[in-house]
Amino acid sequence: MKLASLYFDGADRIGVLKNDNEIALIDDVGEMTDLIRLGSDAKKHISHALSDGIAIACNGIKWYPPVRRPGKICGIAMNNSASNARKISAPDHPAFFLKPSTCLVGHGEPVRVRRYYGSVHPEPELAVILGTTVRDVDAADAMDCVFGYSIFNDITGNGMRADDLFHYWALYPDEQNPDELVRREQHLSYAARYKGTDTFGSMGPFITTAEDISDPDQLDVSCRVGGEVIAEDSTRYYNYKVAELISYISQFLTLEPGDIISCGTAFKPSPGRKSIHHANFQRVAGPVEITISGLGTLSNPVEIEDKVIGQWRLR
Repeated sequence: MKLASLYFDGADRIGVLKNDNEIALIDDVGEMTDLIRLGSDAKKHISHALSDGIAIACNGIKWYPPVRRPGKICGIAMNNSASNARKISAPDHPAFFLKPSTCLVGHGEPVRVRRYYGSVHPEPELAVILGTTVRDVDAADAMDCVFGYSIFNDITGNGMRADDLFHYWALYPDEQNPDELVRREQHLSYAARYKGTDTFGSMGPFITTAEDISDPDQLDVSCRVGGEVIAEDSTRYYNYKVAELISYISQFLTLEPGDIISCGTAFKPSPGRKSIHHANFQRVAGPVEITISGLGTLSNPVEIEDKVIGQWRLR
């Protein structure tokens, strides 16, 4: 089943795809997170909508991200094996960062890029939506925690990442003498701006429920910008499988219903074509379209806002 969040007839609604052209509205449930929290009882509401609910045309509706205000969005860093050759050093476990829910926009809604952001490019990714509250789950049991899957564009501001780069001496207790400190040279950049800026997380159009995807680790992914293919890849090339990501993150963070894990960029370019790193929205016009087998196509126009940064310093 494919579930959506949308605006219809003056109200925010959720619904289930009835056929290629219609969505059946789900009554008596407020938001998608409320439906997810119902667990197995959610199927009764979905079945009732498909049989007796009001059906509306897919064309012309306003799409929200399927989960509008998740508690957290966990993005997985450098999870594609195609990036392994570029790693000078790296951990032997998944590395992840958090994106705010305010970065989310739905299918068809514009990605807005301001001139002062610098270089901005798309990152096509598989999104996993959690269905239960979980902490310290073993990988062998992790798939039982999945409610469904969606398409996520983890839009990234490389210009802001470079602007926020620190090269400094970090201080650590000396292993030989814990009362003394030693300096270690480090480079780091914090992700809040370059990953969490408004509209830097487009998602949708649907959540495809878990029973409809037999193997999330074998899904084809493609990305087009302005009609040009810039990536043709597969989730089979992720370094860590979906179950491993859920399990690892749960060793540190409690995962809750509606939380999202965006599994990493599928960026392998087609032979002879440009890559996602060439698709700087400041220079390349949209729309940006991501297709994942079994999940559909997420499409967003790109709007450039010719603004200067506000007077954020006190005079």
